[in-house]
Amino acid sequence: MSDDLENYELVSIYRLNPDDQERLLLTQRECVFNWCTKDEWPVGVIMSYIWRKGRVWLTAGAHRHRISAVRRNPKVSVVITSTGTELGPSKTITIKGRCVVHEDRETKDWFYPDFARALRPEEDAAKAFEQMLDSPLRIVLEVIPEKYITYDGVKMWAHTEGSLDPSELAEPLESDTVRLRREIQRRNL
Repeated sequence: MSDDLENYELVSIYRLNPDDQERLLLTQRECVFNWCTKDEWPVGVIMSYIWRKGRVWLTAGAHRHRISAVRRNPKVSVVITSTGTELGPSKTITIKGRCVVHEDRETKDWFYPDFARALRPEEDAAKAFEQMLDSPLRIVLEVIPEKYITYDGVKMWAHTEGSLDPSELAEPLESDTVRLRREIQRRNL
């Protein structure tokens, strides 16, 4: 075990490096899409997505509650895990962003084929999926990232074992410096 670890309270030092973050965003196909209801309850559903142009792109029927919610309040979050991918478990990304609802033909014309091929790689299956997506009530959601919260559990385990190169550790974030100290003081620890 690493000599400099006392517990796992300080986890912001285990952030994904930029290459792994991009790889995870491009590799995974499912996320949890979160929004707030009219009565301010946070809600999330698992949705398929693609990562293009530095944005998360999703689709849903215009009649879904989440669509009226994001039209009212575009503040959303998207949570992505590496579980089930070639990257293995224990890597996550949470994106805090603003959601734009697209109903224009230009967006649908590039999005539906790209989305269909990403989820159904076989050409015939992708074409059939694309045709089903292109319906009058379907819209496209674009999440524009404002903040990323990432975590790499592989780094934490390597650090615990004493095998992580210290250069792989990130600088701790405010939550693990100011807020952690404040909580320790509040509890008289």
